[in-house]
Amino acid sequence: MRCARAALTSLALAFFACAHPAKGKPEPAEGKPAAAPGPRSPSGQPAPPAAPAPVSGPLRFLAIGGGPTPESTEVSLEQDIDLVRQALPPPGVVLFAGGSGSESVRELDPTAKGDPVRTALGDLLAPRAGRQSRYRPARFNAERATLDNLEARLSAALAQGSDPLTVYVAAHGEQGQQARLNSVALWGGRSLDVVRLAELHERQHRPLRLVATSCFSGGFAELAFAHADERGRRASGVPRCGLFAGTWDRETSGCDPNPDRRAQESYGLHFAHALSGTRKNGSPLPLALADYDHDGKVGLFDAHTWARIEAVSFDVPTTTSERWLRSVEPGSAPIDKALLPEDAAVIERLGSALGLTSEKAVLERWTQLDEKLNRLNDDIDHVEDALAATEAEETTLLLESWPMLDDPFHPDFEPTFQRSRDAIESILQNSPQARARAQASERARLLYDQLGRIGVEEARVLRVKRAYETLHKASALLKKGGAAARYYASLLACERGAP
Repeated sequence: MRCARAALTSLALAFFACAHPAKGKPEPAEGKPAAAPGPRSPSGQPAPPAAPAPVSGPLRFLAIGGGPTPESTEVSLEQDIDLVRQALPPPGVVLFAGGSGSESVRELDPTAKGDPVRTALGDLLAPRAGRQSRYRPARFNAERATLDNLEARLSAALAQGSDPLTVYVAAHGEQGQQARLNSVALWGGRSLDVVRLAELHERQHRPLRLVATSCFSGGFAELAFAHADERGRRASGVPRCGLFAGTWDRETSGCDPNPDRRAQESYGLHFAHALSGTRKNGSPLPLALADYDHDGKVGLFDAHTWARIEAVSFDVPTTTSERWLRSVEPGSAPIDKALLPEDAAVIERLGSALGLTSEKAVLERWTQLDEKLNRLNDDIDHVEDALAATEAEETTLLLESWPMLDDPFHPDFEPTFQRSRDAIESILQNSPQARARAQASERARLLYDQLGRIGVEEARVLRVKRAYETLHKASALLKKGGAAARYYASLLACERGAP
């Protein structure tokens, strides 16, 4: 799904995409910003990570959240981490944004502030998501979520204990040229990619369970393979598994600056609530509704499945077991729903909610929606071109008279703005260029509203479609047996585990 251009930042926020945002406008899906170089030793080699602070006993979980900057650390990420840290059994450590005391959490300010003309000028010349926001510290104790801190904590935790370590990530994601190069953006702008995580884990042998809700988080499903490398289709030599909010090439929802949980919707929200034994509204979640494998508790795969069914969002979740299955099993077989009660529940419950009672109906609906999305994206391309042209015309009209308006740090900006405020306001509100921009913006808003509605429906239908595909392939692989089937079963067992 495409992000909106700069002038449509507020529209793009309606999708709550957890891709790594750039200042001024959402960042395109492909490509990622240059990472700041890490610390170096005198020999020029990367310096070892700093020793983490001591914790009594081996850690049972790490919870990592936030964005690379305060502007990208939306309040919903804090809320999800808060739920998860209370649901997971201690001891654990939270790494979140700038850490305790840092005013890192962004939430929408319901009260409009500032000079409206200055705000309108900023929306045209330098749009950014956080302008109508307020900032505060996180409501729990946390360490800084930098790459160095994360690597230090993770390495130390993997070196102790034999029970599985649960790592939960609620952050922004970046897409690489390959799935194994996808990454999560951490505080300060550096990132942890799939290959590096595999490398850190393969130095130890403690089991690892990863849950990630970021955009493109499905890239971490490459951990199913040795060295996170599908070539050769070799199973990982160390025990690990993962559950993810989206596939390697899709954005996810859940980065919402609105603190009202009733207004939020995402895989991460439903997963975190299920893990804590509650529904989205905070009411108790009956065990019978979320214990899909009937083992008497809500495990990670149960919470993952609950989120697949309940989330009215454009997330298309996946797992390491599904990634392995789609890599090693080219065939298909008649479905045995007893093999995967979780995917059977997605077919039955979500399929029923969508009015889709057969695999054929699912495929037909998804094809129709995919075609609609392609046409909509073409329409959006055209209206964005028109909007860009009107923006350029209005910008030129302003800068012809007041060139310093393009730089709010220019020493002449403030006196110029104060002296010419009324004339600037007239152009921003009454000029033909402003009226043309407003009309193009409204056309774009309507298209993005439609894209949001259809995008959510397409994602929900796709979840059911993928559940059918997974059941077909699992039935074929488990019928054949062998090493690939045994490893698939071990991944499932790992994913089904309770923290």
